[in-house]
Amino acid sequence: MNTHDPRKGINRRTLLGCGAAMISAQPLLSGFARANAYPSETINYIVAFGVGGGSDIVARTMAKVINEKNLIPVKMLVENRPGGSGAVGYSYISSRKGNPYYLGGVGVSFFTTPLLGKISLSYKDFTPLAAIARSPYILAVLAGSEIKTIDDLKEAKGLTIGSAGAVSDPALLSHLVNKQLGATIKVVPYDGEGEVMAAVLGKHLDLVFGNPNEILEQVNAGKMRALAVTSAERMASLPDVPSFKELGHEIVHTQLRGIIMPKDVPAEAVSYWEGVMKTVADSPEWRSQYVDRFNEIPLFLNSKEFGEEIVATSQRYETLMRELGLIK
Repeated sequence: MNTHDPRKGINRRTLLGCGAAMISAQPLLSGFARANAYPSETINYIVAFGVGGGSDIVARTMAKVINEKNLIPVKMLVENRPGGSGAVGYSYISSRKGNPYYLGGVGVSFFTTPLLGKISLSYKDFTPLAAIARSPYILAVLAGSEIKTIDDLKEAKGLTIGSAGAVSDPALLSHLVNKQLGATIKVVPYDGEGEVMAAVLGKHLDLVFGNPNEILEQVNAGKMRALAVTSAERMASLPDVPSFKELGHEIVHTQLRGIIMPKDVPAEAVSYWEGVMKTVADSPEWRSQYVDRFNEIPLFLNSKEFGEEIVATSQRYETLMRELGLIK
């Protein structure tokens, strides 16, 4: 008997034959998953930004690890839906209310775009699954730039920096640099981190605030030069690059990397993905391909812990944006 609930995307077929073999091969399957053949359809991971940026790299690396370790019995499709500072992608995920076949990543715009009133959604319209890492930021220039240290930012005029959306971590960090150093850096919005990096490499922008997964490869290749990092201490992969804090500036900030689903998905589906994400976060593959490769900060928060951190993070962004005069 096949009773399919289109509102939730749950297939309520009893597993027989090859399905029984699938159960034995998937120890992470909960009772809900076994009874409802979940997941039995392609999992759609929606990236609310363009290809090649930090959010995209997280999604594709995670999907690769899940595939390599055969953690789910179906395919995971990563799809980019950029635009509107994340509004396009997050609206699309939200529109799949109750459907546990859609995942998405928490980017900065997940918090800032709603606070700006540019989308009628907020974090309350999604289901938190898990957080799997934190990312510091690196301020960098092209290798041939006349900007050698952050002190040079004080005197330089007409400098530009890119941002995935009008308000993002790079935009907020740039406002802090202007405020604390007396610089006059102009923020130029783009649809995604990949476009920002292309603009810097094409000499259309002077500076970039990027996560290690966006910047380190360019620095190691000699194409870019790192000026400072936003972690509290120096990064092991950039031992010669100071942190803003050690230079006397109160700029310490990291980006939360977490996974969400639409609102009102079954609680058992949340538990299923908690198990998958915990296995990913603890795996040597994730550490070597993402955490160690990009010098990320390892982290795992379950659904409840991640939900609490989402509320706290939204409050921090709201406070910072009010201090900078970006919202009233």
